[in-house]
Amino acid sequence: MQNDTRNQLFVLLQYLLPQHLISRWVGALAASSQPLIKNFLARRFIQRYGVDLSEAKHQNIEDFATFNDFFTRALREDARSWPLDKTIMGCPADGCISQLGQVEAGRIFQAKGQYFDLLELLGGDENAAKQFAGGNFATIYLSPRDYHRVHMPCRGQLERMIHVPGDLFSVNAATAQHVPRLFARNERVICLFNTSHGPVAMILVGAMIVASIATPWAGLVAPLQRKIRITHYGQHLAPPLLERGDEMGRFLLGSTVILLTGANQSTWNNELSAGTPVQMGMPLGAWTHATTPSTS
Repeated sequence: MQNDTRNQLFVLLQYLLPQHLISRWVGALAASSQPLIKNFLARRFIQRYGVDLSEAKHQNIEDFATFNDFFTRALREDARSWPLDKTIMGCPADGCISQLGQVEAGRIFQAKGQYFDLLELLGGDENAAKQFAGGNFATIYLSPRDYHRVHMPCRGQLERMIHVPGDLFSVNAATAQHVPRLFARNERVICLFNTSHGPVAMILVGAMIVASIATPWAGLVAPLQRKIRITHYGQHLAPPLLERGDEMGRFLLGSTVILLTGANQSTWNNELSAGTPVQMGMPLGAWTHATTPSTS
């Protein structure tokens, strides 16, 4: 009872705070290259969240140019592995399962008593919503201590990228239980891929003090102007082709990634459920069939 009251107060405070102003201020601080600032922030962050640098490519905080550089640190090449079997779906990120299951009647389960709309999540893109109707979803929460780069669960060619401006509520479990439509109202970057397994969507959801979201092909995507922005790849823009395990995005301060697959396209591992810790590359599920992807 006491914890629930505390969680409700935490959520109420988020409604009252200037979310974007705080996030941009924190982002400016995190981008500072002043050694005293960035080293102090990194040390305090490691102590506060118990960050383990043993798997990182660089393990001395002096080697990071900024706090953002520390936060989005690369892993050693041998720190993670992917299944040799290409029919196995690799997990795109470190973190824990927030929820996973099937898209039912155009809705996605968020938490007990809470759902959000698939069409709204996809920025109102009706064609995309049709592709994932009846498909599967996995919502993965990246905590502050986690590795914060997101990777491809399979080989895919980017078709569209949609930036949807929105709120910046926290995306932890407490907020997910109390904020309706959380993932469909927060700022997000939607990446729609064409793969041999069918359509795949990777959705990077922003959150409180998430200063920005970046992709390898577009650089900094959020923040941008406060309206939906759609980028089509193909005729005029060369569509990026990413292999399984390639980096497809990163958060400058932590958040959530939502993976969508089409109907009858994949299955989840039975041992996975809400709260299960996961690591990038571990088996998340299996692809049920392969098709010939379009190159247009």
